[in-house]
Amino acid sequence: MSPNGDRTPHTRRWVAQRWLVDNVIRSVGIDWDQPRSINYNAPCGPEANADFASIRERVKKYADISPAFEAAARRREAKAKAAEDADEQVTARQNYFIAAIQYAASQWPHDENNAKNLALNQRKRECYTRYSHLADHKVEAVWVPFKGDALPGWFHLPPGYSGGRIPAVVSFPGMDSFKEANVAMYGDRWLSRGIAVLAMDGPGQYESAVLGIHLSMQNWIEAGPAVMGWLRLRSEIDPDRIGITGQSFGSFFATIACASEMRYKACAVAATCLEPGFNTIFEEASPTFKQRFMYMSGYTDEDAFDEFVRTLTWEGHAGKIRVPYLCIAGEMDELSPAEHTERFISALKCPKRLVVYQDSRHSVGNVPATNLGPTPQVMAADWMNARLAGKSFESERWFVQSNGQVIKTPL
Repeated sequence: MSPNGDRTPHTRRWVAQRWLVDNVIRSVGIDWDQPRSINYNAPCGPEANADFASIRERVKKYADISPAFEAAARRREAKAKAAEDADEQVTARQNYFIAAIQYAASQWPHDENNAKNLALNQRKRECYTRYSHLADHKVEAVWVPFKGDALPGWFHLPPGYSGGRIPAVVSFPGMDSFKEANVAMYGDRWLSRGIAVLAMDGPGQYESAVLGIHLSMQNWIEAGPAVMGWLRLRSEIDPDRIGITGQSFGSFFATIACASEMRYKACAVAATCLEPGFNTIFEEASPTFKQRFMYMSGYTDEDAFDEFVRTLTWEGHAGKIRVPYLCIAGEMDELSPAEHTERFISALKCPKRLVVYQDSRHSVGNVPATNLGPTPQVMAADWMNARLAGKSFESERWFVQSNGQVIKTPL
């Protein structure tokens, strides 16, 4: 808490520019800062397309975001319950999954653990739990012991799993995403390759923030071994074939976790956030990023947060990574400038591959290079699958041109 006892973060830019955020949303829609509605829609599949189109149409200002997602979630939850009562289990699980994603999305604008945020979190958990009971593969709620608390997660085994030890990945979301969206309802890129997934909300991320487990360098340093220790105890998992992956700010978190835990077999990150101190995303991008991150870190005083954020860096940690590392980035990343990613890659002392997509912004998508070249998510899954199988690769920098061709140079 700040000295005046406030629970909600207060940033100068958010207060001064709130009217600008509303005007931008009115002009360009809910995806003004990143393709959030696309990212939330993707794991739900085409069944949810109309929902997200309706949400995009309804949101005209920042205050509309949570109510729009919540209303859609309530409709889906009602449909799920009706289908379950009619013994239509496939329809029920689809609707429970979509409802869980939409409830989680409705939490995003809430930057304190108020009654609304807690209620939405409870609805999300209840819907996802109902989905887990009806899913086409084993899904298990996970609580990883952590410093007297527990980090929340969901453990997924591939459809058709019938025994034996298989590889796994630990998956961390970005700043504005959550563990439930990290495994697609159908056709998931990891599960379809026979790889189990431990989808986690690490320190400060989504449900962990609700539980009061805040983000810090030390917490992420300790999260790597904690999650690995839990996963190695699972009889289904080959303890020598566990990878780690992260998207957006999860790229930084996965990197720190991997640097502190030598037993990960490989690390793959995308849409990088690798600028030490993160000045660009917090001071030059939408003020919502800093507002959200203060909540994740447990800060309500901006000056104190500005001191804290200077401690967030891969410097002094990158050199500890000894396992294969894949980094996928956009050439024109507006949230974490490319020079910081290039400098980070130079600091790595492990086998590595940097893949840069021409003209792509932070989200690494929706440009000719990603449409015509290697699909980023598919490439990462194939790369990880090969590393978990023990296959070697060349340390290279790939530049994917707008025509889809890949220029490869040694690293």
